[in-house]
This record gives sequence, C-alpha cells and structure tokens, in this order.
Amino acid sequence: MGRFSMMRNQASRLLLCGLAVGLALSLSVPVSAAAASVNPSSKKAVLQAADPVPQIYARVSPSVVGIIGKAQGGKNTGLDNRYNLVHGSGVILTSGGWIVTNAHVIQSMQKATVVTSDGKSYSVTDYYADELSDIAILKINAAHLKSASLAGASSVKVGEKVVAIGAPLSFALRNSATVGVVSGSGRVVDASYRLLQSDAAINPGNSGGPLVDMNGKVIGIVSMKYSAVGVDNTGFAIPAETVRYIIKQLFTYGEVRRPSLGLELQQSWSSIVGLPAEDPLTVTKAVSAAARKADIAEGDELYSIDGHRVTSAVDINELFKSYRPGQTVQLLMQSGGDIVQRKLVLGEGDPIVGTDDGGSADDETEE
Repeated sequence: MGRFSMMRNQASRLLLCGLAVGLALSLSVPVSAAAASVNPSSKKAVLQAADPVPQIYARVSPSVVGIIGKAQGGKNTGLDNRYNLVHGSGVILTSGGWIVTNAHVIQSMQKATVVTSDGKSYSVTDYYADELSDIAILKINAAHLKSASLAGASSVKVGEKVVAIGAPLSFALRNSATVGVVSGSGRVVDASYRLLQSDAAINPGNSGGPLVDMNGKVIGIVSMKYSAVGVDNTGFAIPAETVRYIIKQLFTYGEVRRPSLGLELQQSWSSIVGLPAEDPLTVTKAVSAAARKADIAEGDELYSIDGHRVTSAVDINELFKSYRPGQTVQLLMQSGGDIVQRKLVLGEGDPIVGTDDGGSADDETEE
C-alpha cells in the first residue's frame, strides 16, 4: 500500500509537470505565431498611425503646383535669357483651375506657367493680386483638378505638427515636403497682417505653397517675403483666415476693397520693437475729408475703434477684415488733453493712410 501511494504521487508530479510545460507552450507559441502572422498591410497601418505625414502628403500633394516664368524686367533676347527665370509654388482652390499663391510670386514673372503634380503644364490666363496681404489668385484652363481645403478660423495650436510643400531652391524639386511644428501665431513681422511661424524648413521657391496640419487642412500660405536671409528654422505663413478673406474679395471685385480711416498714424516705439504695451497710435495727418469733418487733427491719439484696442497698423488691418467702406465707427481718442469720442465714416483704400493704391512699401521680390 505504501509502495502504491509512492508510485501514485510520482505519477501525479509527472502529470503536473507535463501540464505546466504544455501550458507554457500554449501561451508562448500563439504569441510568436501571431507576431509572425501579421501581414504587411497591418504593419503599414500601424506605421501610418504612428506617423501620419506620408498619408497627409499623399492627400495634399496633388493640390500643390509649381509656378515658373521669366523674371520681370529681364531681356527677351539671347540664349542666356532662357535661364532668366523665377519660380514659386501655389495651391489649387477649385477643380476648374483657380490657384492661390503669393502676390510677389506672380508679379515677379511674365509668361507664367503652372505645372501640376502629375507633370502637366498650363499657361496662366488671368490673375488678381493684393500686394498689401501678399496674396494672389490665378487662373489656368484646366478641369477636374484636386482642390485643397483651407482650415477653419482659430484652428491652429502652437506646437502642433505641420508639413510645408513646395518647390524649394530649384523648380526640379517641386512638391518637396518638410516637417516641423507651429512655433507661434499672431506674429507681426514686417507684414500687414498677423502671421504663423513655423520651424519647418522653408526656402526660396516655397513661397505660395501650403503649410498643412495633420488633418490635411491648409492652415497657411507660405510667404518667404517675411523671412530674413540666413535665418534657419524661422519661416512664416499667411493664416488661412486671412487668405480666405482676401480671395473672397479678389473673386468678387478683382481687388480688395478695404475700409480706411483716412488717417496717417504713427506707432509707439514700444509697439515697433515688440515690447508689450498699450500705447495709443498718434495721428500725424488727417488725410480724408471725413476724418477732418470728424474733428480729428494732427497730434490726436487713437486708443480704440468700436471698443477694440489698437496699438499698431496690424491691429487695424485685422479688425477691418470684418468691416466695409461706408460703415460708421466710433473712435476713442485723446485730443487736446481730453478723452473724446469721434464718429467716423470709413472711406476706401489703405486702412491707415487713406490712399487708393492699396500697395505695400515693401518691394522685395524674393521667392
């Protein structure tokens, strides 16, 4: 009986060992087998989820074009004239051939040609440009193009990942992509409107191309016009909200009909150098008859327009995106040492100098 119990215990131990080994094998084999059985398409999906940039590029790149033409003012004779070219980038707005780019891109060239991502070439048949914002729209005779989608207002977050697509340095490098983040928003950098800042590599030729978020939306139009030569990782783009405002007016009127205060104004030193300040704008001249009729004179100081504090020309330009010529605004001012309210009927032209040229004093043509 003792011997039988001993044999039964040994058998039980052997059985338990066998069960343990079998359990271990049953747990380990399926894991390794599952890992080995993952198909390539599943691996690709995992990689895309980890990095959406290739997918974003594939979606947006067909909506990005290269724009090339002879430099304005160049000679039209001689063999060397063949290489006297300038180029930039653009974004398809409609399937019927309307494209947005920078004003300084299209205005710097003659006999402009657009090349789409599939290698097809089209002559530019018409364009409308706004120098103050550096935005232009141009037309080519094409159909069934893939249009890009502009992002909504206030959708940009500092630190979010972005892709810049364009033709840097050489026209042969069309539809090149660089990746970075939004470094800042609302930047005032020698521009009439606030800009987006990004550390995505941007070079001459990227001008007019898109800055794209991870939803595949165009959050801005790159403008090298505002990037200093020799500065790395500091590029700027015109926000989609401003682009939408400008192109709507260009489509409607062929120009941007801006409201104007009819005043020449001077910013404070603090505002010019970028210090945080709420110094008023100083009137250096009442240009329009409406401004003089409102009893505004040289030396008066402007604090706000319809309750909105303004300390720079950019503040006024941004505010006036929601105004039209002919509207009446209320100005909070200081005149002769007194705080006063002035009602002013807005004219049309440059928002702060009351002229009709709507142009910019900046004549740079860097692409």
